[in-house]
Amino acid sequence: MKKNTGRKFSTLAAVGLSLSLLATGCGGNNNNNAAATNAPAASEPAAATNAPEATTAAAANTPLEKALNGEYKGTKVTMFGPFVDADQVKFEKSIKEFEDKTGIEIQYEGSKEFEATINVRVDGGNAPDIADFPQPGLLASIAKTGKVIDLNTILDPAKLESNYNKSWLDMATMDGASGKIMAGIWNRSNVKSTVWYPKKQFDEAGYTVPQTWDELMALTEQIAKDGDPAWAIGIESGAATGWAATDWIENIMLRTTTPENYDKWVKGELPFTSPEVKNAVEIMSKIWMNKDYVYGGTKSIVTTAFGDAPKPMFDNPPKAWFNLMGNFITSFFPETAKVDEDYDWFYLPPIDEQYGKPVLVAGDIYAMFNDRPEVRAVMEFFTTGESIKSWVQSGGVIAPMNDASLDWYQSESDRRMAQLVQDATTLRFDGSDLMPGKVGAGSFWKGMTDYVSGTATLDQALEQIQKGWNN
Repeated sequence: MKKNTGRKFSTLAAVGLSLSLLATGCGGNNNNNAAATNAPAASEPAAATNAPEATTAAAANTPLEKALNGEYKGTKVTMFGPFVDADQVKFEKSIKEFEDKTGIEIQYEGSKEFEATINVRVDGGNAPDIADFPQPGLLASIAKTGKVIDLNTILDPAKLESNYNKSWLDMATMDGASGKIMAGIWNRSNVKSTVWYPKKQFDEAGYTVPQTWDELMALTEQIAKDGDPAWAIGIESGAATGWAATDWIENIMLRTTTPENYDKWVKGELPFTSPEVKNAVEIMSKIWMNKDYVYGGTKSIVTTAFGDAPKPMFDNPPKAWFNLMGNFITSFFPETAKVDEDYDWFYLPPIDEQYGKPVLVAGDIYAMFNDRPEVRAVMEFFTTGESIKSWVQSGGVIAPMNDASLDWYQSESDRRMAQLVQDATTLRFDGSDLMPGKVGAGSFWKGMTDYVSGTATLDQALEQIQKGWNN
């Protein structure tokens, strides 16, 4: 892992970070259910300390500070996760300075089959020191076995509470073998309530960004009358085909029912066969099942890879105009396309005004399986904004930590996105990622695929998805 990241993460910077985080007067961590993702309260800045010498001494005792002082030089920490290709390069770049400074080698192994492999490795006694879970529901199922280390015993709760909005900590609190544990820490997040569009051509066409759902549907119809399908949609993703459809349902659920109902749905207390969920799919269907609204028609949705779906937006002139997807999708855009100039995003508008402006997010949660001093140091590092700074600067991700500066974002697009999360009236995590794997990464994906492909009616698909909870 020899890629250069620019600015050095010095010992002085680490001490300063420790000072700012330790100076808060927060108490212990709340043990709320992992699926209870209440809207985050505004985070208070770290208070100034009147005892810098004492605080510095305390900070110097943390595993991170010891690592930065070279105490764990020559050690290795293994890590397993889903980052491959461009994402793996960005991840390795983000840890390069830490490795150089501490002498700790983070041996990262990426796999497209992470979800299927991690259970086998844990069950076989071959768990990595750290694993990156893009689906908290999968981590929750493993946490119940008692094989995940409780980070409440490793990390300072006051630091975590000062550097994360409460909702992130709530989602990291899961059932262990004998009670609630802090099963992981959040390092990378993305926003999933964004509609991407070709900005330059959009402006030249005289179109206006819609502020309400009615305006969105009216614009969709207008674009169709102008001769183009408005939407570029694809849900093909190999063994994970169908996941992109779940993002649509989750966004619509947040806009058509209460946050409490969303939480019940995620926990299995509100069934997929309920009127609330069926209504969300029917609203989505008004776009997806209209051949004039979707590039390639409805039948193309299942066969088009999610990463290929936006490509028609970059033809000249565009052959499609909108793509609802998390901000990571920019990695699939043409390298020559410039953010804020050639493309931009707008917030997926509200449907029912009483539910405000909800924002759907997702992210990566890092869990610890082996307890050694150097592993503790790496985990503590991953709770800091510095651990993801270079990735933030490269674009495509939003840092969940409070100490990540808005100045790090290199585009107005990313800064607006970070601000969107801060201003959200309701913040909720990707529902399918919170559900048990057999539902969120199983029957939900397959049921939506069967419905869109026409092999199941809506009622049949919803019943099929619901059966996943029985397994």
